[in-house]
Amino acid sequence: MIQEIDRRAASGYMALFTLIVAGIVVTLWMISAISSEAAVQIVLSSLAITLVLFLFAGLFIVNPNEARVLQLFGKYVGTVKTPGLRFANPFYTKTKLSVKVRNFETGKLKVNDCNGNPIEIASVVVWKVIDTAEALFEVDDYEEYVHVQSEAAVRGLATKYPYDSHETDDVALTSHTIQISEELQKEVQERLAKAGVEVIETRISHLAYAPEIAHAMLQRQQASAIIAARRKIVDGAVGMVEMALEQLAGKHIIEMDEERKAAMVSNLLVVLCSDRGTQPVVNTGSLYQ
Repeated sequence: MIQEIDRRAASGYMALFTLIVAGIVVTLWMISAISSEAAVQIVLSSLAITLVLFLFAGLFIVNPNEARVLQLFGKYVGTVKTPGLRFANPFYTKTKLSVKVRNFETGKLKVNDCNGNPIEIASVVVWKVIDTAEALFEVDDYEEYVHVQSEAAVRGLATKYPYDSHETDDVALTSHTIQISEELQKEVQERLAKAGVEVIETRISHLAYAPEIAHAMLQRQQASAIIAARRKIVDGAVGMVEMALEQLAGKHIIEMDEERKAAMVSNLLVVLCSDRGTQPVVNTGSLYQ
């Protein structure tokens, strides 16, 4: 693989000043040669002007967070990253390459999770070029390469995990966002390493069931939520009944046989677990009538 070579280019300000002075000198020389009608001097001054103009092609500007990749007749000779006006061999081809932090969002991809449920998923990828030689020479179009490989990584990740874990604590796309993002970043980085790209961050930006099953899955989620709520209510009701029986027995307020205890537990559970208000019935007779 072609690795980046950090190359120092000469300051362009001194080169620009020298070329301007040389241009003035050779121009005056040519004017003098034309006035004296010296053919040899005219030819030499013309060649000198042509050389000065050609040397101006060696000047180039490097902006902040930008690099210039230098090539000599197709051979890679180095990368200049120092900002400012620079001067290099006029025969060098100077390709501009941005090393700024960039981001993009993948399209909404329709894939199946590990349970076979069709879902829609999209991700935001933050990246930048860290090796200009690899980015320019190892892949055909590094920007397109980043987009395609990132989408492939998102597809691969979505097939490894379920959309949600329901009643288990398994890793799921909806419940373990930090872990999923870290694994996605690792997988995208492995795919983009050969392109000289560093992945700074990845985040899931869109996650939903596919429209054809969204309604059924919503009912499933609602049922799971109702079951969880009922379980919480039952746990609390059982604790309250247990506390009531212990306090009644401890304070000797009333003595009840097992049958009456069972009736009391049944009534309390009905009252505490009901999803609507209960109407009390007052017993005006004795305990057993």
